[in-house]
Amino acid sequence: MTSKPVVLINLLKVRPGQQQALIALLQRNIETVVSTLGGWRASRLIAGGDGASVVIHSEWDTPEAVAAMRNDPRMKAYFPKILEMASFESVMGEAVFGDSK
Repeated sequence: MTSKPVVLINLLKVRPGQQQALIALLQRNIETVVSTLGGWRASRLIAGGDGASVVIHSEWDTPEAVAAMRNDPRMKAYFPKILEMASFESVMGEAVFGDSK
């Protein structure tokens, strides 16, 4: 795992009052499905302070691993549940700069 990871960012716009339920669903999905898939490296859930958004930041080995995740039947089973609570947009790319203290 020496190559740069592919970064997948999902921005979910949450229906009112659904942020915590969505986070619980996403966490369960990461723990039971995503973390078992080939090419997965890491995932983070970020709760928007406005209560109306959640960001999923995940890292994968390759774009093909992301495509395989999206096509996995277990993953597809979660999509309707997620869409009941939120709409989402995805961006895939690679990190080009990072800084930390």
